[in-house]
Amino acid sequence: MDNQKNKVATWIFAGLVAGMVVGTVLHEFVGQEGIQSYTGIAKYGNIIFLKFIKLIIGPLVLSTLVLGVAGIGDAQSIGRMSVKTIGWFIFASLMSLTLGLIIVNIFQPGLDFQSQVGTMEAANLPKTDSFTLEHFIDQLVPENIFVALSSHKMVLQIVVFSILFGLATAAIGEKGEPIIRAMDSLAHAMLKLTNMIMWVAPLAVFSAISIVIAEKGLGVMVQYGKLILLFYAALLILWIILLSLGFFFIRNRVWSLISHIKEPILLAFATASSESAYPKLLNQLERFGVKEKITSFVLPLGYSFNLDGSMMYMTFGSLLIAQAYGIDLSISQQLTMLLVLMVTSKGIAAVPRASLVVIAATIAGFGIPEIGLAILLPIDQFLDMGRTATNVVGNAIATVAVSKMEGEEIKH
Repeated sequence: MDNQKNKVATWIFAGLVAGMVVGTVLHEFVGQEGIQSYTGIAKYGNIIFLKFIKLIIGPLVLSTLVLGVAGIGDAQSIGRMSVKTIGWFIFASLMSLTLGLIIVNIFQPGLDFQSQVGTMEAANLPKTDSFTLEHFIDQLVPENIFVALSSHKMVLQIVVFSILFGLATAAIGEKGEPIIRAMDSLAHAMLKLTNMIMWVAPLAVFSAISIVIAEKGLGVMVQYGKLILLFYAALLILWIILLSLGFFFIRNRVWSLISHIKEPILLAFATASSESAYPKLLNQLERFGVKEKITSFVLPLGYSFNLDGSMMYMTFGSLLIAQAYGIDLSISQQLTMLLVLMVTSKGIAAVPRASLVVIAATIAGFGIPEIGLAILLPIDQFLDMGRTATNVVGNAIATVAVSKMEGEEIKH
């Protein structure tokens, strides 16, 4: 099985490299018409894979979370673990947001774009809605579980239903055992299906990368080189902090953890989609030795609430746009923005270009023109790859941390 896992990881990496090569060749030697024709065909590799992933996320979250909650058994234990999990997410989010704020204030990358802001057009800006309590409740509380299961965008609703259903199943004792057995079978079938679907991943990685580079070229990375390098340096610092926190809990086994999750990290990086990595991350954390009741509880919540790379990008991007427009925000305004981002970012993980949508919705309230997002659009895909991979690492560390805080032994 490990040999098969390594083969898939190797093929994913090969797809990544091949996609960069093919994309560069197309960009340099083929006209715009040819690139459009290629994109029209190649996009289906990524579309098919992501549709497969969306197909299994609902049943996978439902089955594993119901099992996990029923295994824990009582509401008091669930409440205790929830407090620890949400507490960790708040700590990690504030840390990530603050890191983005500090780095942008020190290096001030937005000053390089002051000459561009007057020529920007509003085309292709993401659609935004301001954050409301009604919208958050709508995202959180399910009115029909079958509707929620039919949409990958309603993971939070599935999580809420699964916790309540798991508690109810545990409370009815023997009568709930057939449900638990059925959920166990469903979870195993979904994880087996995940392993089968992973063989499509190299094709998805190849098509996603080749399309981006064919359309934009590696030249955009040179043009925006300083900004990209600064952002990835910030991500590196965030990785060091996250791995240090992991080291605090599991010592040198943190390197084994990274080895176990390299495949979901690569997948997240290449496809810039948290969804693509979720099923495999769940699988690999259990192989690493984290108990199913922990992984099945922490990861679905982390998928919506603990996106460390995206969180850092939000303060990074928001303040960069403010700098480009010469808008000088005081420390108190910046801290207010940080807290607003903290709240508005929760529960929107499934929205395409989620981070951009949150940035646009937030900066408008601080007098910063939303059109400034046009600065980030040409390279957002490249930045998204890094922040999505970081989200995977953050959620893996969060799962390990909660497991150790619960006094569970991680057996590997």
